[in-house]
Amino acid sequence: MVTVALVTFVIKGLAFYKETIIAGSFGLSETLDTFLVAILIPTFIQSVFLNSLKHLFIPNYISELKNNGNKSGFQSIVFLITFIVSSLSIILAYFFIDLFLESLYAGHSEHYYHLVKTQLFIILPCLILWGFSTVVSGLLEVENRFLLATIYELFPLISMLFFLFFLKDYFGNMVLAYGTLAGSIVGFIFLIISAIIFKDITLSKPVLNSNSRIMLTQLPPKITSSFLSSMNTFIDQFFVGQLVVGSLAALNYGNRIPAFGVTIVIMALGSVLLPHFSRLANKDLTMAYNYLFKILKLVLVIGIIAVIFGIFLSDYIVELWLERDEFTHEDTLKVSNIQKILLINVPFYLCTLIIVKFLTSINKNKFMAKISFVNLLVNITLNFILIKKYDVYGLALSTTFVLIISSCFYFGYTYKQFKKINYEN
Repeated sequence: MVTVALVTFVIKGLAFYKETIIAGSFGLSETLDTFLVAILIPTFIQSVFLNSLKHLFIPNYISELKNNGNKSGFQSIVFLITFIVSSLSIILAYFFIDLFLESLYAGHSEHYYHLVKTQLFIILPCLILWGFSTVVSGLLEVENRFLLATIYELFPLISMLFFLFFLKDYFGNMVLAYGTLAGSIVGFIFLIISAIIFKDITLSKPVLNSNSRIMLTQLPPKITSSFLSSMNTFIDQFFVGQLVVGSLAALNYGNRIPAFGVTIVIMALGSVLLPHFSRLANKDLTMAYNYLFKILKLVLVIGIIAVIFGIFLSDYIVELWLERDEFTHEDTLKVSNIQKILLINVPFYLCTLIIVKFLTSINKNKFMAKISFVNLLVNITLNFILIKKYDVYGLALSTTFVLIISSCFYFGYTYKQFKKINYEN
């Protein structure tokens, strides 16, 4: 966990530096807004389908290894599904981008739509690379090669910085899209070379057995859960699309510090905990629950303390981080206020993500689909109510309320399952 946390800290520190360069280059401009819209669909697909497959793949793959099963056939099944999902996603995104823009971002200029579509078409091939990278990183994590599975994220950042410093004038408004594509290629190559060196990839004829069937059976509820959760982002994008240009970029920057804290912890804990929970659950489920509750207490207490400091330092952090060139002091105050609101949800969101890892490890995905649907309804309702009064800050408030409510539901369900197991025993 310490190794992953330190590497992730370095990665996110470099990511903040990258954001500083982007902010200075583009401010809260149309170019940055259109890039964020263009990358929304690929990242949505990655979150819903590709990450869901990885989270299901790991615990069932561990069961396959424990029972000395056909690991090469299992790997082949996962790679095949990943390729099919990524390819179909690229085709659908290509043909339905116009409908997407007309539905969520109506009323913008033709130049705005042209920028979005051009950047999207450059980014779409990343889906294949992201899909395979997700599977390979999962294989490395199962073999406890967490350093390699984490450090590859440095390459997309370094590539983006290279493009911003040396190729911005050449690529112009497309520099962010091309930087994303180049970074995905380099990161994928690093992972493949690492997995080949350690012989973690062993492919053969795809074979369906009990573990792979369980994985496929759990895939629909897991995808449904991820889809409904990710739809919150689309809903927020729809509402922010009705506001002035720059609101999307402001919301994006305002979420950077909260997301930084969440990512550091969840990368350090989550990457290690999913395989660890899976192994514990196979040995002693009650012990696994007790281990979960200890981690939740620790994360909640430390998270609340960190958030209090973050709120007090918010203005200073944003000013030091972003305020230069095209990014004005007025932009700083706007982003800082959004950041303060979003920081409040961090401890609760972290607990939710850890519980999700645990429930995934014991194949309890149906509940997550149900609660994700409830969260979506609550988010839509709160967005309608709060955006009218608080503008873009209303979206941040809605997100915070939803994540706190969701955390309570997840903990309540998990504790109920724990009591049920103790009663049965």
